[in-house]
Amino acid sequence: MAALEKMFDVRGKSVIVTGGASGIGRAYAEIMAEGGARVCIFDLDPKGLESTLAEIRAAGGDAWGIVLDVGDRPAMAAAFDQVAEKHGRIDTVFANAGIDPGPGFNTPTGERNPDGAIENIPDSQWDRGIEINLTSVYTTVKNSVRHMKPMGGGEIIVTSSIASEINESIVGTSYMPAKAAVNHFVRHMAMELGAYGIRVNAILPGPFITNIAGGRLRNKEDRAAFESQSLIGRIGDVEDIKGLALLLASPAGAYFTGSLIVIDGGSLIRMT
Repeated sequence: MAALEKMFDVRGKSVIVTGGASGIGRAYAEIMAEGGARVCIFDLDPKGLESTLAEIRAAGGDAWGIVLDVGDRPAMAAAFDQVAEKHGRIDTVFANAGIDPGPGFNTPTGERNPDGAIENIPDSQWDRGIEINLTSVYTTVKNSVRHMKPMGGGEIIVTSSIASEINESIVGTSYMPAKAAVNHFVRHMAMELGAYGIRVNAILPGPFITNIAGGRLRNKEDRAAFESQSLIGRIGDVEDIKGLALLLASPAGAYFTGSLIVIDGGSLIRMT
């Protein structure tokens, strides 16, 4: 058992999770804190952040947070410096923050949705989708590397999506190209940063019940459209992703870099 514990040991690690106040990011923060890491969560939602931190602390975890918008580059740089100063280092970063950029051109039941038609998409909606789902990943990696290179290594784990591999008509139009670009960026960074001991990988979730898109997958009708795609008859619960996150952040994942790891209950197989 001692060898197994060592394989998945993250005790004492300095960890940042962007968008960690809810959903998949919260699951990352919980499993890392449960494993003994020191966790800092970046999130735009102060109430959600405080609630998440309170629950992690109540369970015995070491966690604190910074309220910020991951699209704010100066705020991100300052926050990374704050974590490094408090923890003495930054070991593992989950670039997780993401948003649903708006409705797709179809509804979950297959009708056309005028609000999602390309000619009706506000430019500001497109820009915000790219800013949070793609550019904030660049900003997160850039600031991670500033602190990891001098230490001789670290782990960067990016939340992409199976939407990077397909076209999905009920998802906002900017989401798919943003996530596809994230995949290429992850592989490119793995090429650049491996020589410095920094591993960069992406997790590609399928449908999970989270707060994204207003938590619409809690709605029975919306959820049914995604459940029908799963090979095991259900969509994901955030608890399902904790093991993969721990793997990539621990010594057990030491030979992973540049990997795009799908976790979707087989949905991508059925859709393709």
